[in-house]
Amino acid sequence: MSNQPYHIIEPKGKKVPFILSVPHCGTAFPDELKEHYVPSKMHAPDDTDWFVHQLYDFASELGITIIYAKYSRWVIDLNRDPDSTPLYNDGRIITGLTTTTDFFGEAIYKSEEYLPTKTEIERRLNSYYWPYYRKIEELLTERKQEFGQALLWDAHSIRRHVPTIQDAFFPDMILGNNDRKSAKNIFIDTALAYLKKGSYQINHNTPFKGGHITRYFGKPAENIHALQLEMNKILYMNDAEMEYDTQRAERVIKVLSPTFKALLQLI
Repeated sequence: MSNQPYHIIEPKGKKVPFILSVPHCGTAFPDELKEHYVPSKMHAPDDTDWFVHQLYDFASELGITIIYAKYSRWVIDLNRDPDSTPLYNDGRIITGLTTTTDFFGEAIYKSEEYLPTKTEIERRLNSYYWPYYRKIEELLTERKQEFGQALLWDAHSIRRHVPTIQDAFFPDMILGNNDRKSAKNIFIDTALAYLKKGSYQINHNTPFKGGHITRYFGKPAENIHALQLEMNKILYMNDAEMEYDTQRAERVIKVLSPTFKALLQLI
């Protein structure tokens, strides 16, 4: 497993037809690329979905298999279109498949000579991107064969405020399903109902509809359903959005865990 660009947390209980993906929590850089980036930025690469795999660790107790990224999204963004087709066309900043800046528009590479070429992007797709997708595909296919259907939950977090995306603060949580195209309504409506039982502000498909992973794997006509949840980092981290806050995280888990249990009853 060590040579794969992802980590797997096997379920502690009996396997269920539910896979959890965390594509943006990775912080590592492959040895061959470590000299390419601005050193001061590499120790804590911005735009990382810090500790999301830790927050969702409870899922393995429910029989859910967790896959999460090893490498930073600065190496390659697992939640972008492989052909770099934009996910949104409303003027917001969209960091690309192999972004050259962070969300604030600051350069992450030492100089232009290190910017990824077309050949290098292809290499990164083959080495880091497609293996993650193939593993998700394998897990979903296995579960569908055993249970008849399967659900993928793509887990993310974001700063409360990213002015290059929108002027206003983000809502606490945003459930995305590509305008109800990536999952059957019963899964979407159940997830929304249970998320709303907490004290958090819950948005639906605004301002995030789900990234490439949700749109790629969500095939409700084939009994594969995909949902994305984006949440403010401050919900489970400290005010500076740099350290894990156990008390805050426990409050979030009290909403997420019943949501997952309700979804599991459906499948």
